[in-house]
Amino acid sequence: MTAALELDGVAKSYGDAPALSPVSLRIERGERVALIGHNGSGKTTMLRIAAGLLDASEGSVTVCGHTSGSLGARAALSYVADHPTFYDDLTLWEHLEYVARLHGDTGWEQNAADLLGHLGIYDRADSMPNRFSRGLKQKAALAIGFIRPFDVLMVDEPFVGLDSAGKEALLELLAGASEGGATVLVATHELSFVHTVSRITALRDGRLIHDGPAGDVDTDRLVRTEDPAGEHDGERQ
Repeated sequence: MTAALELDGVAKSYGDAPALSPVSLRIERGERVALIGHNGSGKTTMLRIAAGLLDASEGSVTVCGHTSGSLGARAALSYVADHPTFYDDLTLWEHLEYVARLHGDTGWEQNAADLLGHLGIYDRADSMPNRFSRGLKQKAALAIGFIRPFDVLMVDEPFVGLDSAGKEALLELLAGASEGGATVLVATHELSFVHTVSRITALRDGRLIHDGPAGDVDTDRLVRTEDPAGEHDGERQ
């Protein structure tokens, strides 16, 4: 069976500045994975390349066997960015309808109502999400990400800006996606999610420094900006 997500020697540079060193990573279908690392470690770059929103300088990515950015990959993958953007002239409800219909979901309305209610923003359905606060924008983006069918879900720092009720609602949505058979990859420092996964991957300065079972992993060490002794460079478990 093809992997849910496979990166083969993926690297990204901006001029002479490397943002991501060659990364090779295989995530199987149904896995629930946390991607951690300090700010600027390369997490967002890696996710954007995997989502087909950014071209790699080297290497290749497949999503359920489809080349990243292709129609097959886009149909299989739902990506929620760390800084979501919205159409200026669409309400939140219209965003949900547009995305759901784009992916062939004709029975989207009840799902949309349930998602908005679960996230506590049903009363904002007719509002313009581009005018929302940071936390409301995050909830709106999550609703849009979950309204469509997907085999792979990638979410970048989704807990930032959420209140406690929003975090709990998101954890339930992520758990539901996993229970439904989807592969879930979340870039986050939120321990309430990290403690629920079976696998942790970590980047530091664009390099993959850890990939293995969650177990008793020292997440604080993995998100440090430096490892003075160099003892964990290139670590795998």
